[in-house]
Amino acid sequence: MLELSGVTKRFGERLALDDVSFQVAPGRLTGFVGGNGAGKTTTMRIILGLLSRDGGEVTLDGAPLGPDARRTFGYMPEERGLYAKMKVLEQITYLARLHGFDKRGATRRAEEILDRLGLGERLNDDVQDLSLGNQQRAQIAAALVHGPKVLILDEPFSGLDPMAVETVLQVLQEHASAGSSVLFSSHQLDVVERLCDDLVIIAGGSVAARGTREQLRDEHSPDRYEIATEGDAGWLREEPGVVVVDFSAGQAVFEVDAPETAQRVLRRASDLAPVTAFGRQRPSLAQIFQEVVR
Repeated sequence: MLELSGVTKRFGERLALDDVSFQVAPGRLTGFVGGNGAGKTTTMRIILGLLSRDGGEVTLDGAPLGPDARRTFGYMPEERGLYAKMKVLEQITYLARLHGFDKRGATRRAEEILDRLGLGERLNDDVQDLSLGNQQRAQIAAALVHGPKVLILDEPFSGLDPMAVETVLQVLQEHASAGSSVLFSSHQLDVVERLCDDLVIIAGGSVAARGTREQLRDEHSPDRYEIATEGDAGWLREEPGVVVVDFSAGQAVFEVDAPETAQRVLRRASDLAPVTAFGRQRPSLAQIFQEVVR
């Protein structure tokens, strides 16, 4: 378990991180989202030891995080950092060897991860000759090749087309299911919503919300419901305690003053016509994000 407790960081007079606390659990994907300048990259760099912190603790499995533990980490920065004139396979093999693999083992690992990421036919191309999307895949391979215990990815989906996003999603899910802790940031909230098990939203250097994806959706769900019937739902406009938000013949979205009101609506709708759908309207990650960062 990777854990941050009360981490603070200042750059001169500016407080960049203020009491940042969250966990990244083994076997789970944790999405880390926030606007530009919110503190995501600073937090990641502190975890990796690239920046010092001014307060708080970073621990792994309850022990202070030091250089030995960080050798088990994989990191993909937002800025591409591969050697442009090296061949793709040569580059990833070299990085595997830096992590202790022998030449044969490093080559095998590099070939496996590159093939899994859809670069099997580009092994002998120079990195600089790849498209930006394929360079991004190679960068992800560099972070994964040694089988890290903790994987930290800064904007891993940047520049990827929809098919490449799906490939990377599958690889990250497989990596987490093998027991690794995965922390990734992204501005693509629809991708984060599909991928993450847990979510941390940071705004102005402070954690604005955190929890499992379902916990956050429950916590930020308004008293808003959706109903679809085979009849006309126009009667909802006159129902006490109900405010209709959207309406179209037999379908409606409405807010209620209490849960009991929603149940009363369901009973009346069932008496009038068959009900084909009824339930609480749950917010998307984009809606939760907009709510908590205001």
